[in-house]
Amino acid sequence: MRRSRPISLLKAVVVLLGKDLLIEWRTRARLNALIFFSLATLLLFSFAVGPDTKLLARNAGGYLWLALLFASVLALGESFRVEQENLTLDGLRMAPADARAIFLSKALGNTVLLVGLGALLIPVMIALYGVKVTLGAGPMLGILALGCMAVAAPGTVYSAIANNARARDVLLPLMLFPLIIPALLAAAKATTLVLQGDPMNQLGSWSGLLIGFNLIYWGLGFVLFPRVIED
Repeated sequence: MRRSRPISLLKAVVVLLGKDLLIEWRTRARLNALIFFSLATLLLFSFAVGPDTKLLARNAGGYLWLALLFASVLALGESFRVEQENLTLDGLRMAPADARAIFLSKALGNTVLLVGLGALLIPVMIALYGVKVTLGAGPMLGILALGCMAVAAPGTVYSAIANNARARDVLLPLMLFPLIIPALLAAAKATTLVLQGDPMNQLGSWSGLLIGFNLIYWGLGFVLFPRVIED
């Protein structure tokens, strides 16, 4: 009996990521729910603050990231739904590929989903809160990508941990939110600087904090994820 040849890590990541994105595109149920939920969150913030347009503009970066954070709970909580419903996670573990490819594909898929959601929310935020992107679209998209990566990596690990728990919808935010507070604060501050200007050149420091956070938690997720799905 011939043994299956191992699949390279990169090829396995590409195949699994393509599978997840194709399923998401065909169903679009999660994507539609995330869009409506995030838009409703931005609207609620504008209603809560009321007619104080200066306060809305000053805190627009924080409101954007809170909307993305709340939406990420829905996105991350569904990361392993298909595998759980069809009992395919065991099959993925038994495949002739590195188990870390599952982490990379899921984390990258969640990052793509959150970045796409953020790209849709930014024009809405500009229209609702009366702000403008002072430093340009490039820094804005860069901070958006770094912030979404900072949420997706630990969120994917914790989603796998909470996948078999009865109260996984409650367990996931309880584990995730305290961990990503530094990244969330850095992303909100950096976004505010992009929107309002950076006269003291602080954007590099906050971006560096996001990059450091990503290096740590993507590295930890890559190393520890095989043990997570084994247990």
